Amino acid sequence: MIDKLEMFIALANEGHFGRAAEICGVTQPTLSSAIKQLEEQLGVQLVWRGSRFQGLTPEGQRVLDRARRIVGDTRALRDEMRASRQGLAGNLRIGVIPTALPMVADLTRHFAHRHPNVRITLLSRTSVEILSGIEQLELDAGITYLDNEPLGRVAQVPLYAEFYRLLCTRDSAFAGREQVTWADLAGAPLCLLTSDMQNRRIVNQHLAEAGIHGAPGVESNSTIALLTHVLTGEWVSVLPKKLADLFAGASGLVAVPIVGPEVEHLVGLIATHRDPPTPLIAALTESARRIAKV
Repeated sequence: MIDKLEMFIALANEGHFGRAAEICGVTQPTLSSAIKQLEEQLGVQLVWRGSRFQGLTPEGQRVLDRARRIVGDTRALRDEMRASRQGLAGNLRIGVIPTALPMVADLTRHFAHRHPNVRITLLSRTSVEILSGIEQLELDAGITYLDNEPLGRVAQVPLYAEFYRLLCTRDSAFAGREQVTWADLAGAPLCLLTSDMQNRRIVNQHLAEAGIHGAPGVESNSTIALLTHVLTGEWVSVLPKKLADLFAGASGLVAVPIVGPEVEHLVGLIATHRDPPTPLIAALTESARRIAKV
């Protein structure tokens, strides 16, 4: 039954029989047969079928919610029993917002030293994708903003406060200043993250509060792309302090504090709220609390 529920969850997540079968490591006929057997066992139709997957029936959606809880509980039990026999092992999947990627090594290094048999997979994701991935059992945990947009019912551990800097070249008109205000950025040739990133929504909010509206000249979902554009001298960017300082130190750029006001937002670890937590999440949470800088 659990294997069939896992296949059903994969199908709901992917919306495609072939991709779901690939994720589950089975053939497409095997997955289709498992879904039909699950329907027979439950006595309801779960999937609208045609020449391809056409979505879940209302009963299928109800089963999906329960299936995620059952599979989550089963995985937690397996982890707990395995940990009691041989210590922590397995794979820990963590989604990380792009602006926090340079800082995540603080957490993974602390965790890996204490649990060397656990493999860690880090995936760059937007804050929305992190929440969705945790809900759909595709991620075990995430590092994202804690205080800007609703998170729902998840366990949280604050890690650090994010401040903001203007990143520019040394010959920029901003480079010689000790600080700039958000209002000073009116008319500046900005390159920013794309609007699906929560960092961009935060920056937009503070620019709007300073009376600045309109799209930047360049936008990207990659912080490396922003860096390369700043390096040309044609653009400037607004980035979190730690990321801007890292880029400035490695490339000779200048990171100027943005004030008026100097805003901050909290970044931290989130995971499914479960009592008790799985052994992996309990260990990760402990590491997060030990390295927290807030």
